[in-house]
Amino acid sequence: MSSPAPDTIVLVHGFWVTPRSWEDWIAHYESKGYRVLAPAYPGFEVEVEALNADPAPVEAVTVPAIVEHLESVIKELDTPPIIMGHSAGGAFTQILLDHGLGAAGVALNSAPTEGVPVVPISQIRSTFPVLKNPANRHKAIAYDFEHWNYAFTNTFPEDRARALYERYAVPVSGRILFESALANLTPGHGGTYVDYANEGRAPLLLVGASEDHIMPPAVQRSNAKHYTQETSLTEYVEFGGKPHLMPAAPGWEEIADYVLAWAVRNARR
Repeated sequence: MSSPAPDTIVLVHGFWVTPRSWEDWIAHYESKGYRVLAPAYPGFEVEVEALNADPAPVEAVTVPAIVEHLESVIKELDTPPIIMGHSAGGAFTQILLDHGLGAAGVALNSAPTEGVPVVPISQIRSTFPVLKNPANRHKAIAYDFEHWNYAFTNTFPEDRARALYERYAVPVSGRILFESALANLTPGHGGTYVDYANEGRAPLLLVGASEDHIMPPAVQRSNAKHYTQETSLTEYVEFGGKPHLMPAAPGWEEIADYVLAWAVRNARR
């Protein structure tokens, strides 16, 4: 007798935002009867407004601490959940699956895991406000609206983009962004390493958005190709006309339903 389908979904947010960015998806999945968890990174448990007033928790966060915290949340569950991550959360989703957690994983507009060398011009432009100054490595850096709009909401009407900027945007850890940018140039494995040949991991769906500037489709396709054909199921799908902030884009319900159906259908039991 096969095990029942997963009844819990864990949503992992990215950088420059908090779990609040999942608010629509949380309500949507709960209305379908799922238990939905959206754990914050360590120090991100406070509201957006508090983090903008005091970004010290953002400055201090590290990739190992984030992964350890997410693992602790998932290991407390009775059965393996579906794990969905957006942006940096997509990279963390891949890491969690590689560590043997989850029944299935979905990585939306994922930040690249270690070994993915593709760096499109739009990605450089999106991260330039942080990477332009080496001193930012030791700071928490906030985007102004212009840079936020280019990186996250470039397909949105300006009034909607400004509203989302006010509701979701928080500073990012310069240290983590620098470490990610230099991951492929640093000897040894770093915090975003995954074993692409891990045959024991749960199925993974990588999702791209055609108009994403900061983590464009070229990054997603390259990431997907790093998983060898002998490994567990890995698939890639791309949605047209969507920006990086896909969870808040018009038509997000279609995407949410598509990726959930994929995860349920392919979940490891």
